[in-house]
Amino acid sequence: MAATNPGGADLRAQLLLEASRVIASKLDLGELLRTVLELASKVVGSERVSLFLLDEKTQCLYFDVALGLGPEVSSLRFPVGQGIAGTVARDRQAAIINDVRSDPRWSSKADAKTGFVTRSILAVPMIHQDRLLGVIEAINKKEGSFDDADVAGLASLSSQAGVALENARLFSAVREERAMLDAMFSRMTDGAILSDAKGAIIIANDAARKLLSIGSERDTLEKALSGMTLKPSLDGLLSGASGELEAEREKPTKLVLAGTSTSIALSRPGGTGDARAGHFWVFRNVTEDRRKESLKRTFLSLMSHKLKTPLASITGYAEILASDPPEALSPTDRKALDAILRQGRKLSTLVSKLLNFTTLEDEAFAFKAGPLKVADAVGDAVSSLHEWLQENGASVRVEVGGHQVLADRYLLTEVFKNLIENAAKFDAKPTKEISVTSRIEDGVVHIAVRDQGPGIPPEDQEQVFSQFHQIEESFTGQMEGAGLGLAYVKKVVERLSGKVLLESALGEGTTVTVALPIPP
Repeated sequence: MAATNPGGADLRAQLLLEASRVIASKLDLGELLRTVLELASKVVGSERVSLFLLDEKTQCLYFDVALGLGPEVSSLRFPVGQGIAGTVARDRQAAIINDVRSDPRWSSKADAKTGFVTRSILAVPMIHQDRLLGVIEAINKKEGSFDDADVAGLASLSSQAGVALENARLFSAVREERAMLDAMFSRMTDGAILSDAKGAIIIANDAARKLLSIGSERDTLEKALSGMTLKPSLDGLLSGASGELEAEREKPTKLVLAGTSTSIALSRPGGTGDARAGHFWVFRNVTEDRRKESLKRTFLSLMSHKLKTPLASITGYAEILASDPPEALSPTDRKALDAILRQGRKLSTLVSKLLNFTTLEDEAFAFKAGPLKVADAVGDAVSSLHEWLQENGASVRVEVGGHQVLADRYLLTEVFKNLIENAAKFDAKPTKEISVTSRIEDGVVHIAVRDQGPGIPPEDQEQVFSQFHQIEESFTGQMEGAGLGLAYVKKVVERLSGKVLLESALGEGTTVTVALPIPP
């Protein structure tokens, strides 16, 4: 062991103190590692210093930084347990080899690649929270031989470097994730805002800033949404966990925004303490969509009204002519008259459905909902469809008991008419059996309309409630109608605070269940 050198000990202590300060200030990983090796070389007085980092997946050590050595060593890898560095990593114990050629663990690979001559090595493990990070090697003591004091100094530096290395890695990972998040956030076409629990805006992407004119002077959602009607209210959204929202402004130009608010947990500044509440808001501009919907409703309503008068004349006069004695018309004329009357009635029914649907889509449309027996609405529907059901070979079995729901009689009757029509229309069999049953579950009346038809393919089950959607003719063999039946059913039931459920299996039929609240 070398003699104690008080002056050298003081210098080493000063270097370690300086190293502690410098290392703690580095967060860039590459800069940190170079700094560690430069300080290590000074602390132990070596010609070169190398840092091996551990690849945890392969359990191999690789050169990350080799101060004073060329890039040739970067491809060298040493399994844990092999060589001097590998043994130090395995045993987690420092090693002094003042004559490497007398140690069988030493490999000359690095010297062969770089032309450097290694004489002595001091190797210490880099450990953080009982986790091996790598090995630091000091090569060739400039004066004398490596001793225990060098081991203590390099071990102290290695311990500090381990803490700093993990911090730098975490910082680098956070920075990369933040960069990815910023890139995704900024490229979103929808407006996105992150706020705290009180509505103070923490961050907003470019789309949100443009939609809501958010600037440095508008740092809260209340200011950003000023002049807009918000449903539900901002206070309600901030106090709730999550939900859908809509904001509308009339002046200076019409603007309608639709979106969602989601409650999230935010870390506190500095990463200390419990998480605080926050909200993530996503807006999209639906002004043009709403304008088109309004135009469509207006057009359908206008056309429906305009068609009703001429259709009434056509079907009315056709009925008068059809009431004449059979001998009054030739067979050809009779056939043509029957076709006019039949198709006129179909068109009248379609126009009525269009008119009903456009009326129902108007949010201002009000109807009276009161206690109603399910049997009354189902009975009205079956009675009005009696002739049509006979013509189509369909029979309806009704078992609904005396259950009551909170509904409008006319609208609920139309709901069951649409469901029964659909059940018969899309069944290609000559005889069609339809059942209507009811039950009470959890304070809700469930009325199920079941058919024995071909069923609905899984990919169509979500779409059948969309406007003007019909399953392909090649599947059902039927295309009569406009695809408004189930869309109308869904719209009415939701306006009655209920739900529509669909169960279907190919070849086994379909059941559409209307769930409505019981009257208080």
